[in-house]
Amino acid sequence: MPSLLVDGHPIAYAEAGAGEPLLLVHGTLGDQRSFAPQMAPFGAAFHVMALSMRHCWPGQWEEGGDFTIARHVADVAGFIRALGRGPVRLLGHSRGGHIAFRVAEQHPELVRALVLAEPGGELDESLGGAPASGAQAASFAAAAALIGAGEVEKGLVLFAEYTGGPGAWDRRPEDRRAQARDNARTLLGQTQEQRRPYSRNAAEAVRAPTLLLGGDRSQPQFATILDALERVMPDARRVTIGQATHNLNIDNPGDFNRAVLEFLTVA
Repeated sequence: MPSLLVDGHPIAYAEAGAGEPLLLVHGTLGDQRSFAPQMAPFGAAFHVMALSMRHCWPGQWEEGGDFTIARHVADVAGFIRALGRGPVRLLGHSRGGHIAFRVAEQHPELVRALVLAEPGGELDESLGGAPASGAQAASFAAAAALIGAGEVEKGLVLFAEYTGGPGAWDRRPEDRRAQARDNARTLLGQTQEQRRPYSRNAAEAVRAPTLLLGGDRSQPQFATILDALERVMPDARRVTIGQATHNLNIDNPGDFNRAVLEFLTVA
């Protein structure tokens, strides 16, 4: 399995295809396997690399306080620089969408085009968010507490229902449940990740052409974020993927892949 060394840590990735680079960043409890349905279609047009974030499979969870948004933003930026191939096309899903957003905000020279698939997080007051609502953090903390106490399955069910609604865990294919189990303890680190809400200033700072993707059956908090970003990002367009929940790249990979490729081949 290939990897690149970033700040002394190997960042493993899966790859397919050839040509200009396209990087994929997974969400909470995910890893490079999260994008299995995308690798061949995207690899037909690009050199696609699906990253596994620090401490996620095939790596090992370690205590230490560096499972933060800032650390993972630095890892993605460092990976792009280590490639040495100029600015890249960057796609992030859920928490990975938040990471990709921050890379584009803080390192605009590294991002040629951006795809945000239901980016996770909350909005600050400048984008209409409630002051310090903390709903997401509280839900994740409750799930992490169960996992830390050894009740891994209960914690994963709670997390899945926050992002996917009632019954989300039972509807998830077994390979996806296995992937979440492999990464379950990373949720302990995520409770300390210091994720800042999206702000108007940050959104306006993203200059790369951006595609915003949402599922038509997703939980309402994700559409709220997409609505706010669509209003203020300088160069954003939006596509809704039909018959899809928050795991839109898995629920309807055909429409997801088509929307991404149509955007990226001209961006």
